[in-house]
Amino acid sequence: MNIISKKPLVEFWKRYPEAKSSFEFWYRTAKKAKWQNLIEVKTDFPHADLVGVCTIFNIGGNNYRLIVKISYRTQNIFVRYVLTHAEYDKGIYKKDCES
Repeated sequence: MNIISKKPLVEFWKRYPEAKSSFEFWYRTAKKAKWQNLIEVKTDFPHADLVGVCTIFNIGGNNYRLIVKISYRTQNIFVRYVLTHAEYDKGIYKKDCES
């Protein structure tokens, strides 16, 4: 998968250094993947969920959320939001994920 872009992840783990290893693991795993659908995503990340047009990953033992849009056809992952659990609970991502 082509991840667009890593920069939001790096900026996030600079603010929350304890998150770095979890996001690096997600990045390495997703970069190597050739997912064709959510079922395949869930083989690597069982707690990934589809919300509207976004895929939401629980990262770092449910402490963080990564919200992305995945184009399986073009093999692109578009990073939309990198949030703490508290930020996620505010729902700031929801409008962007509507169909």
